[in-house]
Amino acid sequence: MVSTTFIFFIESLLGQKKKKIYLILSIIGMLMFLTAPNNYAIPSFARQTNLSCNYCHYTYPALTPFGRMFKLNGYTMTNVETIEAVSPDSEHTTLKIPSTYSFSAFVKSSYTSISKAAPDIKNSFVQSPEEISLFFSGEITPKIGAYAQLTYGLSDGAIGLDMLDIRYADHARLGTKDLLYGITLNNMPTMQDVWNTTPAWGFPYYGSESAPSPTAATLIQSMEGVAGLGAYALYNNLIYVEVTGYHSSPAGVSYPPDASWEMNTKGVSPYWRIALQHKWESQYVMVGTYGMSSSIYPAGITGSTNKYTDVGFDAQYENIGDNGGSWIFHTTYITEKQNLDATFSDEGSANASDKLNYFKIDGTYNFPELASLSAGFFSVSGSNDAILYAPGDVSGSLNGEPNSSGEILQLTFLPWMNTQIGVQYTLYNKFNGSSSNYNGSGRNASDNNTLYLMGWFVF
Repeated sequence: MVSTTFIFFIESLLGQKKKKIYLILSIIGMLMFLTAPNNYAIPSFARQTNLSCNYCHYTYPALTPFGRMFKLNGYTMTNVETIEAVSPDSEHTTLKIPSTYSFSAFVKSSYTSISKAAPDIKNSFVQSPEEISLFFSGEITPKIGAYAQLTYGLSDGAIGLDMLDIRYADHARLGTKDLLYGITLNNMPTMQDVWNTTPAWGFPYYGSESAPSPTAATLIQSMEGVAGLGAYALYNNLIYVEVTGYHSSPAGVSYPPDASWEMNTKGVSPYWRIALQHKWESQYVMVGTYGMSSSIYPAGITGSTNKYTDVGFDAQYENIGDNGGSWIFHTTYITEKQNLDATFSDEGSANASDKLNYFKIDGTYNFPELASLSAGFFSVSGSNDAILYAPGDVSGSLNGEPNSSGEILQLTFLPWMNTQIGVQYTLYNKFNGSSSNYNGSGRNASDNNTLYLMGWFVF
């Protein structure tokens, strides 16, 4: 039943010219899935806790309630031998570290096919490996843990610090209820978040970085090269509050900051997060809000700045079936107000202020230890700005609008918990302002429809 549905799904997405090769690749992946033994390797955090990956993840990186608490508690839960020392008077511990640290490696290869080639650009290509990552993840010392990821990207041809989250966490009593509180040092807004609704960890969990994508994105979706220090608290496992401040900390530039810097924050950019959650026996729901305000020099360290204010609203629902399968739903809406004083004064924008809105909703069914099937809808809309969104090749806009929308279908196989084989198809209803001739050169939104096949292994 599953294999028949899968082949029909692939056939419905592909044209006749390329159907055979894709079906061969798909059938190979299906055979791997069907013949895989029930053998679960346990990388990184799993080595530290002696728990298999499904304790923390439905399908990586989607977190379970246990996984969310593991992260909020600073990645410090251990079930391995430790090296310990005490003070001369034996009254307090001076050292307690794991006897071995948790390192993991990640390898991803992929194939991308875009519906229609652009001038002088090939529409199908292989990236192998697309990414290689090295992780350090786990307890550093009692109450302090970290998640650190170094990544080599084939497109960049360089190694960089992808994600970093170092945490201190502890518990106290507030009245008769538990208060979990902590400090986070991280390098990307929302990467410290424990819900799969925000940009850093939201659906789709994988995709082609080389395929065409809508030009416009809110600041909170795209902000990188920063360092953030924040505090958070979870009261009675019900109410979560966080405040973090971010400042530019880019790689590959001169220090101290000078005129060569781009997208440099002026002062500290505050980020906030509030969430209300509740778990029943087999169901879970979260509703929340998050946002960020930032003043940014487009170039250099002096002069006028652009100010961006992002406010987001999100929700997540989970339902765990008796058979171990699960339904997961996410939705998020971000609205951004842009005061473009610096860009407008340099004639880089037609307007002194713009607005941008982003909406996404997705649902996933996780088959018990087998596979997951997902579908999502996304929409970007905003102010008409003929200079900011100018005509061009694939990424241009004829009418000066950023409006884009589409659907994403995704099927992920899990032959082992540390292995994923994925098939994803992105369909565009509208791209950079229009469904037809959106760039002024005859390219349609559907020409950017993308098939993405990938396999990754973490060990």
